[in-house]
Amino acid sequence: TLHVCDSPLVSSLPPSSFRSSSQLSTSHAPGFAKLNRRDGAGGWSPLISDRYQWLEVDLGERTKITAVATQGRYGSSDWLTSYLLMFSDTGHNWRQYRQEDSIGSFPGNSNADSVVHYKLQQPAIARFIRLIPLDWNPNGRIGLRLETYGCPYTSDVVSFDGGSSGLLYWLTSGLKRTSRDVVTLKFKALRNSGTLLQAEGQEGLSLGLENTKQGFLSLFFLFSASRLVSLGSLLDDQHWHHVAVERRGSHLNLTVDKHTERVQIPADFSHWIQGEVSQKPVTSKKNFNGCLENLLYNGHNLIELAKNKKQQVTISGNVTFSCAEPVSVAVTFTGPESFLQLPGTTVSSSGGVSIGFQFRTWNKAGLLVTFELPQQGGVAWLYLSEARLRLQIHKSGVALNDGQWHSVELNSRRGRLTITVDKEERDSSQASPSFPVTIESHLFFGGCPVDDGSQKCRNPFNVFQGCMRLFTVDNQNMDLIKVQEKQLGNYSNLQIDMCGIIDRCSPSPCEHGGPCSQSWTVFHCNCSDSGYSGATCHSSVYEQSCEAYKHKGNTSGHFYIDVDGSGPIKPQLVYCNMTEENTWMVIQHNNTELTRLRPSPGVNQYSIHFDYSSEEEQLLAVIKQSEHCEQELSYHCKKSQGSPLSWWFGGPGTGRVQTYWGGAQPGSQQCACGLQGDCVDLQHYCNCDADRMEWY
Repeated sequence: TLHVCDSPLVSSLPPSSFRSSSQLSTSHAPGFAKLNRRDGAGGWSPLISDRYQWLEVDLGERTKITAVATQGRYGSSDWLTSYLLMFSDTGHNWRQYRQEDSIGSFPGNSNADSVVHYKLQQPAIARFIRLIPLDWNPNGRIGLRLETYGCPYTSDVVSFDGGSSGLLYWLTSGLKRTSRDVVTLKFKALRNSGTLLQAEGQEGLSLGLENTKQGFLSLFFLFSASRLVSLGSLLDDQHWHHVAVERRGSHLNLTVDKHTERVQIPADFSHWIQGEVSQKPVTSKKNFNGCLENLLYNGHNLIELAKNKKQQVTISGNVTFSCAEPVSVAVTFTGPESFLQLPGTTVSSSGGVSIGFQFRTWNKAGLLVTFELPQQGGVAWLYLSEARLRLQIHKSGVALNDGQWHSVELNSRRGRLTITVDKEERDSSQASPSFPVTIESHLFFGGCPVDDGSQKCRNPFNVFQGCMRLFTVDNQNMDLIKVQEKQLGNYSNLQIDMCGIIDRCSPSPCEHGGPCSQSWTVFHCNCSDSGYSGATCHSSVYEQSCEAYKHKGNTSGHFYIDVDGSGPIKPQLVYCNMTEENTWMVIQHNNTELTRLRPSPGVNQYSIHFDYSSEEEQLLAVIKQSEHCEQELSYHCKKSQGSPLSWWFGGPGTGRVQTYWGGAQPGSQQCACGLQGDCVDLQHYCNCDADRMEWY
């Protein structure tokens, strides 16, 4: 039976479970925002109706949420016409819910009392819900009552400190060998590199799943450089990500979130029954720092076994069965009017200044921070240009538009300004112009106010689109929640307490191996050298046959042929012979000259290999679309013995022994002389089987 998951979640909550950006009065408080209730003023309304307002509900624990319903404020002209929906486990680091078509906004109401119910295409798992109004009745203000629907969510969680902590699960040797193994889990990474999972097979062969510095998961063989497949993107966002590893015989299916790749594995790793599945310390790589949830191996709950101290699971190091998360408040700069203003510094005893923050973006250009230099009567700009960090004309750092977090520190000490990029990394960069710096007014991050009449902020560069977090001024952390509450600094067009970065290149929309690049708003496929054109490298630039080139007026020569047009088979270089009535496609191999055959090692055979310039799937496609296909292979012999000794090995797949020559039918054991009846020994159908001293 299907489990029903549509119970009301909000109606029974106390007023303390509701928070908001502001309230018009005590009777418009967020606790009155319950569907169909008329308490207080009949719903929640903020003090000011703008896009910086929000209503938040704490469900008390992580819950499966399947639907949301909204209603205007009772008996008023106040209702929403569209809104955003955010989810969080902690009340920070919000994640915007997006529908399958990537549309972020939800339709609201058309009056104060009718209910608009929306079923989520994919259920959300969260403790906190935040609704952000986008538009409302132009003749009223923001007004809201709401309900969410769902059911309890149960899970087992374990956290690892990235040091020596791990779980080791020993597979029972007496279990019957299966043709299928499945490992499923969810993970939340607190550091963007570390081995997530390791499975050992026979002969010491180990398979590992690593969360990489670049923010994707890699499936690889340990103790070798063999990476099988990489999947996922932005996996260091401190949100939960789903992973499944399924073995079917000699194939593995790796799924990360909604994307799956299939890879082949060696026969030595065809089963795990004699080995182990573990999240354990790995000496050659960094260990995972973060949390796992619902770690299942063939239906066995490994975290539950570990909590109950079952002997199949060994715990090592600092392992806890909860998920403590550090709070880092990010802000998203969404467009041309986005900026963040923070107060400057007072003159310190050392006469120095320090500023720090992290950012991530896809754009190659944009202002990061600017401030006045009052002693020099000038302005300092720190900005991205061509994905390099620049202070005016001095550049530092490399490839900073890769979507990963990069740390920036500005320090002024003893009359020198030092800029450090990615201090924690081995390849950090510094630049040190020689002039004293003091900051006596404001710091502007990302851009400048549109209506800045005082001209204290000027931006001759592109605005920044991306995320920033971990702001420090004189080594003091800047509280962005106070900024959001208008108690500190100023801002415009920011999404606070979330990073709204999206990877449009994962999975890549570009076909036929065209590299994908992106900015904050669009992706681009580079189709050069791929043999295809169009926005996604879909359309082949080559003809599908030699016949098509002939019809275009070409003469014999070498041409690229794309036998399946825009399909998955790559173009191939062939020779087109157009001198006859029929057009021939000639595919070369590596051995067109007469070659003396040498004995194969250890066996009484002679062998020579013919490798064609085309791959097998290309050859099969060419054969399928051709009216006639032939392959010329000459074999000369003298003093052959036995009947028949002349054969060749080939065909589709791994190939098989073929005992026909000269256009005879497969399996006939005949050559051209056998077909024509003029073999030197009529008892044989091939001259090479006649055991003569002459060359044939």
